[in-house]
Amino acid sequence: MAHLAIPKTYKLFIGGKFPRSESGRTYQAVDAEGGFMANAALASRKDARDAVVAARKGLPAWAGATPYNRGQVIYRAAEMLEGRAREFTKLITTSRGVTSRVSASEVETSIDRLVHYAGWTDKLAAAFGSSNPVSGPFFSYSAPEPTGVVVIFAPRDSPLLGLVSVIAPVLAGGNTAVVVAAEPDPCVAIAFAEVLATSDLPGGAVNVLTGKAAELGPHLAAHADVNALDLTGVTDHPDDHELRTELERSAAQTLKRVYVPAGTPDFAAPPGTGRLRAFLETKTVWHPTGAVALSGGSGY
Repeated sequence: MAHLAIPKTYKLFIGGKFPRSESGRTYQAVDAEGGFMANAALASRKDARDAVVAARKGLPAWAGATPYNRGQVIYRAAEMLEGRAREFTKLITTSRGVTSRVSASEVETSIDRLVHYAGWTDKLAAAFGSSNPVSGPFFSYSAPEPTGVVVIFAPRDSPLLGLVSVIAPVLAGGNTAVVVAAEPDPCVAIAFAEVLATSDLPGGAVNVLTGKAAELGPHLAAHADVNALDLTGVTDHPDDHELRTELERSAAQTLKRVYVPAGTPDFAAPPGTGRLRAFLETKTVWHPTGAVALSGGSGY
């Protein structure tokens, strides 16, 4: 008897749950040959606002967790991704039209990338903080802190490795994220959201929207409760220049931090620390050390 194919409809990932778009809209995700893969939710402006609310609500729990705990959660995500490696290999092979060997290599590198950033969480203070030399009776310390809610536009040419490479450093620094998945390839993004949902990540730490960056981007860039933008996904195509300019102008109205990669990122290369530092703020604390002698022998 012939097997009856059941079309899958992917939902959004907001606040640790998988809701449908409030608009009820969907669009078709197609494979490398133009064939139907699945239906994906076409997120609306209301969905984008809900994702920002969820990210803000989830920030205290994630930013307030110990660096060690954050590292363990990210490492758990790597374990869960490894357990679904075959599924992701098949998904990438279908969506991109590459060989299974190429897809398997991308999945393996993505797992390694998560482990890499899991190891960074408890080293940020040592690497990017300092004890500052001052001329006076004070201690002065600088320490990194998360920027807050970061909106990430996912890259289009690297559905899993690129996605992991932009999300993991944001999480490692204690930020929460609203991710606008690459429109042509939403299936990998939502499948990765399923990995995050089962990796002890607090609800709202990562939220994934599928749909059109040109529709969602301006609202997110202008949202006063968003602290930073990662424009990686709107700098990897010549047609994106106008959208990128619009988003940067909107972000300037609320003094958002904006990260724009230099050139085309090579996600297979060693990641360095640029993305880690991009979404960290530096807090400097001054503390008196004791009495200061005055002329005449008195002190305070």
